[in-house]
Amino acid sequence: MDTITPPKHVKQVLFTLQSRGYGAYLVGGCVRDMILGVQPNNWEISTSALPGQLMELFENTHTSGLRHGTVTVFIGKHSVDVTTFSSGWDNDESRPPEDFSFVLDLHTDLIRRDFTMNAMAISGEGIISDPFGGMQDIENKCIRCLGDPDKRFEEDALRMFRALRFSARLGFEIEENTLAAIYRKASHAASISADRLRDELEKLLLTRSPETVEIVLESGLLDVYLEPVQLSAQELCSLKLLPYKAMDRWCMLSYLLLKHGAISSAENFLAMLRLDRRMINCINDCIALMEEPAPMTALEWKRQLNRCGVEAVGCASRCRDALLDMESYRELKSILRSGECFSLKQLAVDEGDLRALGLEGAALVESQNFLLEYVMEFPENNRRELLMYLAAAPED
Repeated sequence: MDTITPPKHVKQVLFTLQSRGYGAYLVGGCVRDMILGVQPNNWEISTSALPGQLMELFENTHTSGLRHGTVTVFIGKHSVDVTTFSSGWDNDESRPPEDFSFVLDLHTDLIRRDFTMNAMAISGEGIISDPFGGMQDIENKCIRCLGDPDKRFEEDALRMFRALRFSARLGFEIEENTLAAIYRKASHAASISADRLRDELEKLLLTRSPETVEIVLESGLLDVYLEPVQLSAQELCSLKLLPYKAMDRWCMLSYLLLKHGAISSAENFLAMLRLDRRMINCINDCIALMEEPAPMTALEWKRQLNRCGVEAVGCASRCRDALLDMESYRELKSILRSGECFSLKQLAVDEGDLRALGLEGAALVESQNFLLEYVMEFPENNRRELLMYLAAAPED
């Protein structure tokens, strides 16, 4: 294991708890990442101290996760989530309170977790507690459910998505029995809230192996949202050719599902998953653009940019390139770098200038559109004096 030392504020919380006689350990993903030699993004501490005791012990706390026994402790500008040892579920809002209870020992707290690699702890002194073979599974690059995988997935169906996401992110294989259980228990995914499912699926799409979504589709984990579908490996591998951008990867997935009849509408599919409305609208525009031939000239690119905006046109061109091995995005970037006008705000005259000429209403709009089309075709003529002359010229 590569040595990664927790930050000072994390050590301070650990040793403050230990000095008062409480058990306190780093747990979960930060332990896994430390063993992998990866700097953790978040630090999680589990302790025998109850939430009320944590709030008495530390001056600055926040209790947004109190239902799970979690208290956020603030040390200066930093924060650490500290959670009381517990049994039952982990981070599932749908489970009733009676399924959850505080406990006093680390072993019971660890045994409730999802996978062996996430069921390890490290004390403030750096001693590793690994009662379920997580270290060995990490060395073998194996994702294995802790205990009976069918039971684990029945407890929280989101764990099936987490297994696939970890596999895609870490390059680990899912252990045979665990993978088989995903197929057996896929129907339980219908109980997952749209928000939780969307977040987990997006995390998977943003990994280095987003084509792992094939198992999501094949196993039926998304059957409540779409018709059964089988996408080719080549099509799914186009996902990994895209930048690590949620917009691009949601767009590509939606396009492929729509193309193969798994969904009738990208808008409805994404709305059911409760994506942001702005992103949904942009993806709709992207998919429509992907159905069109790619622009062939600078003028065609500028007309498309004016009609749909930089974000949608950029996303559509990147998706088209990934799917069809084209280089249209390079052409688009050349247009954007040129600084040539494709929108009213880039015109050398503004609405006030045209109103000063006495243009109002429909005449004003018509003049703006005429000048924009003219400048898009002749970019070197985007000069105020010339455009004012053209706008003031009488109609034939």
